[in-house]
Amino acid sequence: MSTHRLLISCPDAHGLVAKVSQFIFEHQCNIKAAHHHLDEVNKRFFMRIEIQSNAFSRPIKDFKANFSMIADSYQMIWQLNDASVSKRILIMGSKSSHCVADLLHRGHESELAGNIVGVLSNHHKLAKLASWYDVPFKQVTIGVHTKLADMAKMTQAVIDFKPDVVVLARYMQIIPEALCQHFEGQIINIHHSFLPSFVGANPYQRAADRGVKLIGATCHYVTSHLDEGPIIEQEVVRVNHANSADDMKKMGQDVEKITLAKGLQYHLQDRVLICHNKTVVFN
Repeated sequence: MSTHRLLISCPDAHGLVAKVSQFIFEHQCNIKAAHHHLDEVNKRFFMRIEIQSNAFSRPIKDFKANFSMIADSYQMIWQLNDASVSKRILIMGSKSSHCVADLLHRGHESELAGNIVGVLSNHHKLAKLASWYDVPFKQVTIGVHTKLADMAKMTQAVIDFKPDVVVLARYMQIIPEALCQHFEGQIINIHHSFLPSFVGANPYQRAADRGVKLIGATCHYVTSHLDEGPIIEQEVVRVNHANSADDMKKMGQDVEKITLAKGLQYHLQDRVLICHNKTVVFN
């Protein structure tokens, strides 16, 4: 029994669900699960459908070719993904290891709907961690005076891993615009703040200075605009006046791990659709 995930984003129109459902029925497939959402502000419709079949009545390329005619008539942005094909995950980190270690362990325990193909870092600190989990490690140092050349090496290293998704697990370098465009909608970052509050560096100290009662973490897609990409997932934890910036950092790191893992899993399971600078997450 094979399962494919059909993702659709298009202008709202009458009869969309019926048209797609009828097409699936005519190809002798079953709808295992279906989720719909209408963005009334933008008049845009979103669908995620899990299609199940013992065997497609026609080759999958014919299924796609035939569906493309419907897609064109409704101005759809769409994709059909084989659920049995695991996405290739590249983890990028710097010195902080908590998010990298968490993802590596989840991968080791087969908790992720994908395969970790490598760890890429600008420091050597994560090499031993990657080795313990038997995951390939590559270091590309980013020098102050050689940054442009080093960033080019880093970009090529990312491409060489052939990832389906790149996870910035506290990678403390700004991703070049060209790489953002090359992997548009495929680079996920964890920010140690409940965005849009406290963007940039050292958010826990600024949160403590501000006397906040909640701190959090934000998992979002990366764009060329720093910390402003579409948000996938957010989590918070309550703090009080007795918590120092160091306390908040320790508490926040646990939230970061959970938030990143959730956001990545949603992406791996094809549950996220992007609409302008927002996301629709069918969870």
